Amino acid sequence: MAAKPLAKFTPPIIHDNETGWGPTGTPEQFQNMPYQPFAKSDRLGKIADWTGATYPDRRFQNKYTSQFGVGAGNQFAYFHDEDESSFQLVDTTKLQRPMYQRSRFRPNQRNMRMRNQNSRMQPQGMQQLKANKMKDRRFQNQRGRGRYDNKGQMKNREASVTVKADWKSVEEMDFPRLSKLYLPNVKEPEDLVKCGSMEFYDKSYDRVNVKNERPLQPVDRIFHTVTTSDDPIIRKLSKTVGNVYATDSILATLMCATRSNYSWDIVVQKIGEKLFFDKRDNTFDLLTVNETSNEPPVDDPEMLNTLALEATFVCNNFSQQALKTGEDRYKFEDPNPFIGEEEVEKMASVGYRYRKWDLDNGIVLVTRCQHDAVMQAVNGEMQYINVKALNEWDPRFSGGIEWRQKLDSQRGAVLANELRNNACKLAKWTVQSLLAGSDQMKFGYVSRVSVRDDSNHVILGTQQFKPTEFATQISLNMDNAWGVLRCVIDLCMKQPDGKYLILRDPNKPLIHLFDIPDNTFESEEEDTSDEDGDREEN
Repeated sequence: MAAKPLAKFTPPIIHDNETGWGPTGTPEQFQNMPYQPFAKSDRLGKIADWTGATYPDRRFQNKYTSQFGVGAGNQFAYFHDEDESSFQLVDTTKLQRPMYQRSRFRPNQRNMRMRNQNSRMQPQGMQQLKANKMKDRRFQNQRGRGRYDNKGQMKNREASVTVKADWKSVEEMDFPRLSKLYLPNVKEPEDLVKCGSMEFYDKSYDRVNVKNERPLQPVDRIFHTVTTSDDPIIRKLSKTVGNVYATDSILATLMCATRSNYSWDIVVQKIGEKLFFDKRDNTFDLLTVNETSNEPPVDDPEMLNTLALEATFVCNNFSQQALKTGEDRYKFEDPNPFIGEEEVEKMASVGYRYRKWDLDNGIVLVTRCQHDAVMQAVNGEMQYINVKALNEWDPRFSGGIEWRQKLDSQRGAVLANELRNNACKLAKWTVQSLLAGSDQMKFGYVSRVSVRDDSNHVILGTQQFKPTEFATQISLNMDNAWGVLRCVIDLCMKQPDGKYLILRDPNKPLIHLFDIPDNTFESEEEDTSDEDGDREEN
């Protein structure tokens, strides 16, 4: 009987890992196969997910995710690699409309149907009253349009000055680049000259509230807004001290340039190694209203100018009404350099401090700063303060917060709304107070007696801040403010002697530097010099 053949034994290939333990490579049958790590604790909740949105609820988004991190499971994701050159995509997305056009037609159609039904149900001879709806239609239309026209296109704002054909563009500075500039460790300023006289703040205004309001009284006083080159003290100091000269309002405009939305311009004159920053007549004298609001109040330049006049009127009158008139003033060493003999009795309360900053690398800045009043602290120390006013002209167009309802109970909400709508104006006030070295800032909340009457106002309350603390609250970085100013100074110093114009673009976040002829704006300057000459003769 023949013996059965023995089974053939093929010994397996043993991969000996001489340096450690475990496999030394990937077997051939598992080459190029997708592999996804998983843990025994991972939950298995679905076999296939064709939509990718099985669990739209955010609470269950991570219910079946792997502990190996976000993206686990991508090895088994489907990818379509076929040629799709013969296909053409069609854009089916809806055209995004401006905010004022959204949901515009359906409510109108629904309201039309409701009116038709009411007209059928209404007896003959009765009429619907529409007077209340028609009163503010002009303002509502202006607010709804904002910066858009009837076709949904964004309107272009007008520049503060018309750019002439013979003006040469020298440089453009965009806001993203300016916001990254820093000049830390600026040295403390040195006082050069102190002049003027100030009245004492009336602390009884700190107790004013909505239930105990006070009417705003017109004050017949003279406010001087003299530009840099026309200041006799700066002319005298320019012969011996410094090489860059400006006023606090001009410096605040440059330092807060990145917060501005409206156009403005500054005239720069370079004479040798000296720079003079000047303003044109009636360019920095009016306050802006809701400049940084998401929805500008109106798009009519005349209406904006009317609101600016009202805001300036309110601020000037409040800054003088909140003082103790008739008492002895606190006087600096020198008298006010801008008043004549006939203006002494009507002179506004103001104290000027001419200060010098050393910005290193040969740049010495001389600036005229000002205080509005003085106040005696609890410890008897004399404090310099700046008094400003915020005005409410119509709560419907300024965030919907009515001061008479919120000011006493939610003053923080009112201030936050003002910071949102008037961020640039508040930042410039803060910079001016910091430059002058003021100890306190007083804000008055002033509202119209009637929404339709822009001539009668009441004081609803006041609030006090230290300039340094308020700067922190509004995220005002003075290192960046000094950096922006130093960048502008260095750029102007590199130019040859002549006249230049710094212009904030009305529609783009950037600043232009133009080289302009020497006779530009000469008519305005001649008118100003004639007035100064007549004053000196008197």
